This record gives sequence, structure tokens and C-alpha cells, in this order.
Amino acid sequence: MNKILPILLITCFAMTFTGCARNPVSGKQDFVMMSESQEISLGRNADVDVRKQYKVYDNPSLQSYVNRVGQAVAKNSHRPNLNYRFTVLDSPEINAFALPGGYIYITRGIMAYLNSEAELAAVLGHEVGHVTARHGVRQQSASQATGLGISLASIFVPGLSTQAGSDIANLLSGALLSGYGRDHELEADRLGAQYLARTSYDPQAMIRVVSVLKNQELFDAELAKQEGREPRRYHGTFATHPDNDTRFRQVVGEASHLKVDNPLEGKPEYQRQTAGLAFNDSVDEGVVRGSKFTHRDLGIALDFPPQWSVKNSPTQLIAINPTNDAALELKVDGKPSGTPPEYARRLSGSSATIESLTIEKSSAAIASTSKLELGVIYLDGKAFLLQGTAKTEPVLSAHRALMKASMRSFHALTPEERKAIKPLTIKLTSAKTGDTYAKLALNSPLGKNAEKYLRLINAQYPQGEPALGQTIKIIE
Repeated sequence: MNKILPILLITCFAMTFTGCARNPVSGKQDFVMMSESQEISLGRNADVDVRKQYKVYDNPSLQSYVNRVGQAVAKNSHRPNLNYRFTVLDSPEINAFALPGGYIYITRGIMAYLNSEAELAAVLGHEVGHVTARHGVRQQSASQATGLGISLASIFVPGLSTQAGSDIANLLSGALLSGYGRDHELEADRLGAQYLARTSYDPQAMIRVVSVLKNQELFDAELAKQEGREPRRYHGTFATHPDNDTRFRQVVGEASHLKVDNPLEGKPEYQRQTAGLAFNDSVDEGVVRGSKFTHRDLGIALDFPPQWSVKNSPTQLIAINPTNDAALELKVDGKPSGTPPEYARRLSGSSATIESLTIEKSSAAIASTSKLELGVIYLDGKAFLLQGTAKTEPVLSAHRALMKASMRSFHALTPEERKAIKPLTIKLTSAKTGDTYAKLALNSPLGKNAEKYLRLINAQYPQGEPALGQTIKIIE
């Protein structure tokens, strides 16, 4: 009985300070802790943070198109009077998400893998569903209620301030929140399918979008093995999306009974609007072409070892060998001190062997120890560090020559070379006799996974082939 008392107190206090509101979708009473005006204010403030983390994609025509499709879907939702805002973000991530109050975002990354306006409407409709059902508000309110209950109850039940009390808090928080992701995502799928039908789009497009996400998971599992990392999963508002197989079954069930006469698919229009869309890396973050990396703003280029997998992100540039047991990572120090040999010595230790050299016209040093191979190159007041590591000393020894070759390939870009750096973009072409994705991949800048990328962006993964005369997307 004594163990139950703290839990009852927490629940009572949480509910005492929780408000009731009618859910716009279900019509039932929800426990929420903010009004609609507060919800909109929360979304508006969070929008500022989103725009600090992501750039808005610089394509007014595409922004207008996405907003037009999103507004049409939103007008047929359970909350048509909200002021919805739809924004395309300049990110290669496969993502879309919604903030409370009608702030909805879709990345250019996921748009590359969609193939019709109906599929775009499905993604936006799913996110509108999060807003109409007030998922973000309910999640936030539950979190606040849990925290408030713990805080108040600890005043009257001193044991809650101990580790045991912390464990109870974590347990209750998990019980309240851990299931929300799955249930909310499935509800957003269901609502999105309804909104598609109301807007005269094919509800089956929701099924195709879930298939796109499933194929992304399968492909990323392959990439993860190549890159020696854990696979990623698509995520929207919450990181706990249900397993896509579960989603697929549920979405099929929901969409199958929604019928629309002469549904709008909008494939040619979507293809026209997304022709020229940037693909994968942003020029601002540097670009990878095969094993070569160039960065326009830093003014540098270098060649990683052939056949190594190069992964570029806003926070890391790393190349991993085919057997996933050796890596070479680039880092930048904006305010280095001392000479390159002195800098290399500080990082690698007193036992390191230091080689002083000049790479092009830049002062440089290479430090070698039993655990690493480190290149330090000074250029324009910055120190560029290439750090090579491996799982074992023999593996490192076997790759030292390749690592040093990459370090010596470091190159300062000329003004002409900087201007020539362009992002990869989507181009439309018509499939000719004998065209296969394997043949198209031969001339692709996408590297060893080009064939799989081409199948993915054309919704023919993993084994499909283009039909004669089919309009297909390629990357140039």
C-alpha cells in the first residue's frame, strides 16, 4: 500500500492541474494544458528554431507549389481555419514533420523519392493529421503533467526526491509517453488518407508513400553495413514511428475503403515542379563525387582512397574502407596555434614520428603512431586535420599508404574551380530501347550505389526496370 501511495498522489496532482478540451478529430475530451492560441504561439516560437537549424530551400516556385497542395489538403481537414504554413527545407534528410499550430515542413530529400502530386499530398496530409489531432499539444501536455505531478508530490512524499522516486518518475513518464509515437503516427496515416479522399487525391497514395519509407529503410540498412554504422529510420514529429510493416498493413486497411471517382494523381506536374531539384549533398556543406570531396566555401579539395565509402554531413566528413575496419576523418580548427609539426605533436603525443612537408604551397605535417595516422595542413589561417584510424594496428599499417596519399592530395581550389562546383540535380529523360538502371548508373555521379539510388527515386526498388518511353528521373 505504501508503494502505491506515491503513484496515486502523482496522478492526482497531474490531473488537478490539467485542463480539458474537445479533440477536433475524435470529439472526445483530451487532457491538455494549453489553449489553441498558446498552441499557435508554441509552434511559432519553435519555427524560429527550425529555421536556425535548417535552411529554407531557395526555390520560390517549388515553395509555392508545395504550399498550394498543402493548403488544399488542410482545407479539407478537421481544423480548416488554422493558418497553416508549409515549408520546403534545404536538407537531404528523408523527412517531414509538423509543429503545433499548423507549421509543417518537408525536406527536398524526401521530395526526390516521391513521384506524384498525390504522394506529396499524402506526406503533407499525414503531417496535417498530427496538427488536427493535436498530437504535439497532447504530447507536451502529458510531459508537463508528469513533471508537475512529480514536483508537487515530492513536497508531500519525501521519498520521491530519492533515486527510487526518480525511477518512479521515469516509469510513469514512459508509461504516459512511450506509446504516443506509434498510436499517433497510425492515426496521422488514417487522417491523411481521409484528407486525400476529401481533396480528390487517390487515397492509395498514402500506401505508396509508406512503401517509399519502407524501401528507404531497406536501402539504408545496406548503406549502414557499408559505412559501419547503425541503420537510420525515417522520423516525423516523433522519433518512435511504428515499424513500417505495421504501418503498411494498417494504412492498406484504411485506404482500401476510401473511394474517389477520377482521383487526381498529378504525376507530370510533380515531375515538372521537381525537375532540377538538388539531390543529396548541399553545396554549402561540400560535395562528394565518387571518392573526391570539394568544399566551395572552405576552398579545398581532396581525394579519399578509391572504393572507400565517403559520408558527408553537416557535422562530419568521414571515409570508411570496404571492410569497415579503417576510417579517415576530416576536421577543421579555425584558430590553430604553433607550426603544423607542433600542432601534430600536441595531438599525437611525444612518441609520434613527425614528418614536416609542403602540400602544394601549404605548410603541413604528418604524424604516425601505433594507433593513428594524422595529417595537419595549414591554409588560410585554418588547420585541416585528416585523422586515420583502424580497429587494429595491423589494419592501420595496411592502410597507412592510402591515408597518406589522401593527405597529400589536399588541394586549394582556384576561383574557377569554386565556380564550377554545382549540386547534383534531378533531370527527366525518356527511357530508350535497352535502357536499364545498371546501364544508366554507369555514367552517374552517384558512385557505387547509383543503380539502387536510381531505382529508389523512380519507385522501382529493388529490382524494377524502366519501360520503353517511360519518363524517368536521373541524377546529373
